[in-house]
Amino acid sequence: MLRWYQAKLAKQPILTASVTSAVLFGAGDALAQQAVERRGLEKHDFARTGRMTFYGGAVFGPVATLWFRFLQRNIVLKNPKATIIARVAADQCLFAPAHLTFFLSSMAIMEGTDPVAKWKQSFLPGYKANLAIWPLVQGINFAFVPLELRVLVVNVISLGWNCVLSVINSGGK
Repeated sequence: MLRWYQAKLAKQPILTASVTSAVLFGAGDALAQQAVERRGLEKHDFARTGRMTFYGGAVFGPVATLWFRFLQRNIVLKNPKATIIARVAADQCLFAPAHLTFFLSSMAIMEGTDPVAKWKQSFLPGYKANLAIWPLVQGINFAFVPLELRVLVVNVISLGWNCVLSVINSGGK
């Protein structure tokens, strides 16, 4: 299975990452609604799952793929440990806040609500949750995982993270 996935990544890295991200963003939302919020299938918000799936495939997959390539090419220091620390710092200080802002804003727009109000309500709790999880994950990712598999690692961890994002985005509803 991993060889098949690697072959797909080699031929079409952005498309493969986009499809993987779409599936796992949608699964994270379904997990949020069913396991965390305990809505049951009759009250499942399929439009919300669709928005998460769309965002994962159309935005996160391509952007994360390009971001990891950028870090790999542009943040290379003489000391390998310093390189990892610098990449994690760039990821958490640049990508994470930008991604979270775009996520919250685009979700609000797709929901027909005020993106500024959504950001004010949800950015800080989301970014704090991000900082509790992602620096360690990305440190391991940058240290041990080949470039072409980094989005996959993020996507696997994101199954739980997307559940958190979905709950934060929905205001805990």
